[in-house]
Amino acid sequence: MNEKQNKKISKFLSLVLRHRPETIELNLDQHGWADVDELLEKMANHNRKITLNELRYVVENNDKQRYAFNDKHTKIRANQGHSINIQLNLSPQTPPETLYHGTATRFLGSIFQKGLIKGKRQHVHLSSDIETATKVGKRHGKLVILLVHSGKMHEAGYNFYLSENKVWLTDHIPPKYFEMSDING
Repeated sequence: MNEKQNKKISKFLSLVLRHRPETIELNLDQHGWADVDELLEKMANHNRKITLNELRYVVENNDKQRYAFNDKHTKIRANQGHSINIQLNLSPQTPPETLYHGTATRFLGSIFQKGLIKGKRQHVHLSSDIETATKVGKRHGKLVILLVHSGKMHEAGYNFYLSENKVWLTDHIPPKYFEMSDING
């Protein structure tokens, strides 16, 4: 499978496993799991035919590890980033003292007024390293990295969760808990 095909399949999986399973009439359980055989069948019914091996390749080689199989490879789900209501069953975790959020400069006015909000997703996504935050932020426009004082937030009673692919999640970050990172110059 070439990189272009891999990316195309990954984007489609993101659509049906995170946002709009009804696109192919896919059933997700309350935890976001889909039956692999049903996924492959319904993709084929909607002119998106792939093999189980191609699906495995996409899951294993996704640079952000967005998707996961269950132990028997009979079910698949997105690790986070859902705009649909599902329960990931993540337990609260103690975050590092600082985390990072990559975004675009055009959003800064709203961010400094309202804080970092989850929007249509279930959580605000944070990275433990600047490199990952940079990759995420560059997708949205002129990059800015925010340094989040997650340790202070946690001490104040805010919950943090760590997804299977090591993305830190929380519900909201008030403006008093972040600042522009030094990397922005």
